[in-house]
Amino acid sequence: MPAQPSRALASFPNPERGRDYLVHMEIPEFTCLCPLTGQPDFATLVLDYVPDRKCVELKSLKLYVWSYRDQGAFHEAVTNRILGDLVRLLAPRFMRLSARFHVRGGISTTVVAEHRKRGWRPAPPVALPAFAAAPGTR
Repeated sequence: MPAQPSRALASFPNPERGRDYLVHMEIPEFTCLCPLTGQPDFATLVLDYVPDRKCVELKSLKLYVWSYRDQGAFHEAVTNRILGDLVRLLAPRFMRLSARFHVRGGISTTVVAEHRKRGWRPAPPVALPAFAAAPGTR
């Protein structure tokens, strides 16, 4: 039996709670409908998050994203709704969702929404020295 779209997101315990690390996902097949015209909107969703206690389970995320295919939604609303649902599920240290909507009517739209856990601060970036190419490798 084929899978069906679902709004039920699932999670699993973060295997490295003592460390900040970035989870990066690109979801290139997001679709929803324009709430005014009913025409399809296509987007690539880029999800970046620093987990705290939980991580999102990928199959549930796939089915969740699929559930928007026949739903009317403004770009700003759907981006913030998805971020809100993921934040409620995971309570991450940090999360950013960028929704890059494809051109329609001569306009492309990118909506970026973020969440930061109260009190969380990212570690300062580590500046690594630039290394010259080893002799004979140019």
